[in-house]
Amino acid sequence: MGPKDAYLVLYNVGCCLGWSAVAALSIPSVLSSVSSGDLSSISDALAAVYGIEGLATILFWVQTAALLEIVHAAIGFVRSPVVVTFLQVSSRIAAIFAITHSPDSQVQFGAGLMIISWSLAEIPRYAFYVAALITGDATKKTPFPLFWIRYSGFMILYPTGITGELTVFLSAAKDEVYLNSYGEEYSSLMYYMVASLPIIYIGSPGMVMNMIGNRKKAFKKRFAKPPPPPRGVVFPVTDTKGGESIRSSTPTAKAIVAAAVGAVSSEKAEKIMNERNWRFGYVKHWIGMVDEQCKSPDAALAVAKAGLSKAYEIFQFVRPDGSSVSFEEAMTAKNTEKFSTGFIKGDAAPGKKVLEVPYKGKMLAGQELKDQVKKWVDYGTIEPSAGEAITKCVDNPGWLDLSDKYFVLLGAGSAMGPFEVLMTLGANIIAIDLDRPGIWQRLITRAKNSSGSITFPMNVEQNLCKDDDALYAASGCNLFTQTPLIRDWLLDLYPGKSFTVGSYAYLNGALHVQVSLAMDAICRDLSNKRKGTSLAYLCTPTDLHLVPREAYEASLDEYKNFSKKPYCILMSLLGRGKLLRKNARKPIPGEGGDFYTVNGISVAQGPNYALAKRMQHWRAVIARSEGCIVSSNIAPATSTVSVTQNRTFAWAYEGMPYFKPYEISAPSTSNAVMSAILMYDLNDTASAGNPKVKLNNPNQLFQFGSFNGGAWRCAYEVDSIGEASVLIYFSRIAAPYIGIVTAAGAAFVAKYFGYV
Repeated sequence: MGPKDAYLVLYNVGCCLGWSAVAALSIPSVLSSVSSGDLSSISDALAAVYGIEGLATILFWVQTAALLEIVHAAIGFVRSPVVVTFLQVSSRIAAIFAITHSPDSQVQFGAGLMIISWSLAEIPRYAFYVAALITGDATKKTPFPLFWIRYSGFMILYPTGITGELTVFLSAAKDEVYLNSYGEEYSSLMYYMVASLPIIYIGSPGMVMNMIGNRKKAFKKRFAKPPPPPRGVVFPVTDTKGGESIRSSTPTAKAIVAAAVGAVSSEKAEKIMNERNWRFGYVKHWIGMVDEQCKSPDAALAVAKAGLSKAYEIFQFVRPDGSSVSFEEAMTAKNTEKFSTGFIKGDAAPGKKVLEVPYKGKMLAGQELKDQVKKWVDYGTIEPSAGEAITKCVDNPGWLDLSDKYFVLLGAGSAMGPFEVLMTLGANIIAIDLDRPGIWQRLITRAKNSSGSITFPMNVEQNLCKDDDALYAASGCNLFTQTPLIRDWLLDLYPGKSFTVGSYAYLNGALHVQVSLAMDAICRDLSNKRKGTSLAYLCTPTDLHLVPREAYEASLDEYKNFSKKPYCILMSLLGRGKLLRKNARKPIPGEGGDFYTVNGISVAQGPNYALAKRMQHWRAVIARSEGCIVSSNIAPATSTVSVTQNRTFAWAYEGMPYFKPYEISAPSTSNAVMSAILMYDLNDTASAGNPKVKLNNPNQLFQFGSFNGGAWRCAYEVDSIGEASVLIYFSRIAAPYIGIVTAAGAAFVAKYFGYV
């Protein structure tokens, strides 16, 4: 246990003991009145709690100590959001201030209800944190009774605690002693200050629902079945504990990134290997890596090749018999097993070859779509090159005749993939997805109702399936465990046809790295061994990208405007460099001129996500340098289920449009516009994805065709506006109530000074 964890243990133990003392003093007297069954007696007992000898002092200091939790969040000791922690703690501090200055609020039942609710909530919370720090596992190794109370007690204690706090505020608002605490001249100010505090509880239902969601996740994780033995593409063994192999993603990721950077800078590679706080310190190394790549085209390619080479070298492939080889060796070995092939041709008549984009309840096409594209470009939500690509797709309907085009979709069922759009346009889709009947029922049913076709791997011959249910059950494969077999099947499929291979599979955490590497192996071998293969990727705006100079200058202009706004000034001061960081970075000199970058990396997404997306970047620039058409464009921030199920992200998405020119897209909109840009890349020789188009640096591939949702031209880095966006969202909810209080205050001032 390091010094930080030791400190946190001491802090949590101290707080737990403090709240235990509060509970020990307050609860017995209330329990004795409960036994009488007389409600008035219970109310009197609750009203007398604050006056118990010694309780007020302990309560004051133990609750004031919670201010340190804001500091812990701000300096990274814990992973709690700074703003959320500030709001939670400050409401408690406000209640402490009210009750210590208001004798009336001390002797009403709500004071005791508040104090007991707080103590019963905080004792298990701090004890849980202690257990989590000592065991190293907050989910499975904490004692179950403590775990259950931690994630269940809020259902009773939150409502009772809030009720108690409200009574304290309302009692203080009527207490002359409280109102005149700082002199009669400030009594009105004290009144409106405490009377307006109940507004903060407007968001309490959302807080309770968030806790319910957290409870479901925690219980699901605690009682999840033990993971199956490792099979297929896996992280290498990095340590052993209790006789069990540990496959940690951190040393593996560091080794891959260090190898990549080490191809051009041994000094930076050493710093990566010596990084002690990889989870939260990885971003600076990504910045350093991209800076090195900007120096020359050779440097950019050297980094990409070294990184992927290291990944193939150290990742392992565990065979069905449990034997393990390097992933590179697994992909070069000969295989005797083969998939059967399933095929379904849709029976719908060919549809109209018109690009349609669903947007805010309307279906945009033709000139109306062009007008909207122009609005996006003018506002800064998308880059002009993306607007040009979509407009050209509108003007070239022939690009949308996909009856003779073949698309391999790795992760065909992905929410961000183009499956629906391609099916609508009558494409021939070769679908790769998990062998789960529900997935294939959806994909095959959609294909039957289209004018296109779907081809897919099966574990038996299609003609042996007696019905649709048998067909669904026999379809699909596993990118992790059957990577070489999938590659072999695709190499032999439809000889002479050109494939566009799209990597769309997504998984959480370290699994995303594994599936990205599996997809990369397939993309590598198909682009090398199958003539006419093109590659397609969807890049995330939450990454580090080269951007046009115009985007850089627009970001500077937005920064000048927003940095003068009072709200932004306040958030910048509160954040002390962590909130509202300037988006525009200093230009990087290199061969071909200066390069401009935007750091869109979200630390919360973690280094595994960043590495998975970076490996796709590496393959894209390598494949393009070898003559392959590569469509790799930045998709917008999209309100997919996987994102919005995290309530904090959902709240932030609601508030982000305050920061011009942000716009959050619906999944259907994202799918349509990104498919249009894909069609442009595959058909227009002027596309940056075409290897014949000269770029000053390979990483400029990602500079064009970007539908980034405003992330590039915003005043601030995307990772620094989350807390401010959440506050904006909640302020909008509270706006009507704040308006009422403001109006009442204005009326009071007018009357007080004799204006009315």
